[in-house]
Amino acid sequence: MPIAFNFIAILSATCFAGAAVYINLVEHPARLSCGTEIAATVAGAIRWLQTANVVWLCGAAAILAVVPVTLVVIFPTNKKLLEPGRDLTSSETQCLLERWGRLHAIRSALSIAASVLFIWAATH
Repeated sequence: MPIAFNFIAILSATCFAGAAVYINLVEHPARLSCGTEIAATVAGAIRWLQTANVVWLCGAAAILAVVPVTLVVIFPTNKKLLEPGRDLTSSETQCLLERWGRLHAIRSALSIAASVLFIWAATH
C-alpha cells in the first residue's frame, strides 16, 4: 500500500506542476496572443474536412468554446477580483475566488473533452 501512496503523491504533484508550468509558459502567452485555441480549432477542423470524421469537429468546437467561456463567463469575475482597493481578506473575495475556481473548471472540462476527442479520433 505505501507504494500506491508514493505513486499517488508523485503523480498528483507532477500533474499540478505540469499544469502550473503550462499556464505560465503556454496558456497565458496564448491568451495574450489568442493563438493556441485558434490553432487547435483550425487543425481539428482541417482534420474533419480531410476525414469527414465528426469527432474532429466536435473536438475543435470544444477547444474553441474556451474562448467565449473565458470572455463572457470568467472575465466578469476576474474584473471583480482585480478591482482596486479590494479587501483581499473579505468573505466576498473568498466567494469570488471560489467562484473563479468553479468557472475555470468549465475551461478545464472543455480542454479535456477536446483532448479526449482528438485522441479518440486519431486512434480510431
